[in-house]
Amino acid sequence: MNPSEFQHWCQTLQLTAATCDLIAAIRAAPPSRRVKGRAGNVSGTYPSRKMGVTIQFESHTVELWAIYQMEHDPNVLEFYDQPPPFKVQYQSQSGRKIAHYHTPDFFVLRTDGAAIEEWKTENQLQKLSQKYPTRYQRTEEGTWRCPPGEAYAQSVGLEYRVHSDAELHPILIQNLMFLEDYLGVTTTVPASVQAQVIERVRPAPGITLAALLASSPGVRANDVYAMLATEQMALS
Repeated sequence: MNPSEFQHWCQTLQLTAATCDLIAAIRAAPPSRRVKGRAGNVSGTYPSRKMGVTIQFESHTVELWAIYQMEHDPNVLEFYDQPPPFKVQYQSQSGRKIAHYHTPDFFVLRTDGAAIEEWKTENQLQKLSQKYPTRYQRTEEGTWRCPPGEAYAQSVGLEYRVHSDAELHPILIQNLMFLEDYLGVTTTVPASVQAQVIERVRPAPGITLAALLASSPGVRANDVYAMLATEQMALS
C-alpha cells in the first residue's frame, strides 16, 4: 500500500492513531532477526512479488507454505517476516512462572485487520500445549490460540493468531509452486486465446485442464498455466 492507501485502510478499520503509528513503524523496519536453520528444518528466503522483497522462513514445509498462501491470498495486503519481539509471560505445566521476549513469524495486514502470527505443526502445538498449557491452547473449534500473545496484541490494538499446518492445503500449495515458474519469465498469451479460455471456463467452473484443451482448439497448456500464474483465472 502506498501512504494514501495505508491511511485509508487505517481509517476504514477505525484504528487508533497509536495503532496506526505502530503498524507504520513495523512496515518501515527491517526484520528484527535473521533466521537460521535448525535440526529438522530448512530455512531460506522467498522472493515475494507482492511485497517486492525477500521474505524469510525457518521451515520449508510450514512457514514457506504459509508464505505461498499469503502471497496469493487477495485478502492479504501485506506481510512481513520476523516483526519486532515482545515480552510474553505464562506458566509451565508445573506452575513455574516464565517471562521472555518472543519474535513472531509474521506480521500480516489483511483487508479486515492486522495480526501478529506464528505458524507451527499440529504436532508441535500439541506438545507445547502440554508443556505450557497457559501459553498454547486448543479451542473448541479445533484451532489454536496463545493467550499471552493475545494479551500483548490487544494492548496495542492488534490481533494475535496461531496457525497450524492443518490449515494448509498441500495440493493447492504444490500447484502454486508449479505456477511460480510462469511468473519468472515473460509469457504473452494472445488476447484471442485469453478470450477463448475465459469463454469456455466461465460457464463450467471446475473444468479439468484436459477437458478445456480438448474443447478449445489452439489453446496450449502453457497458455492456461500462464493465465493461472498471473491470476487471470483461479484454480481449485
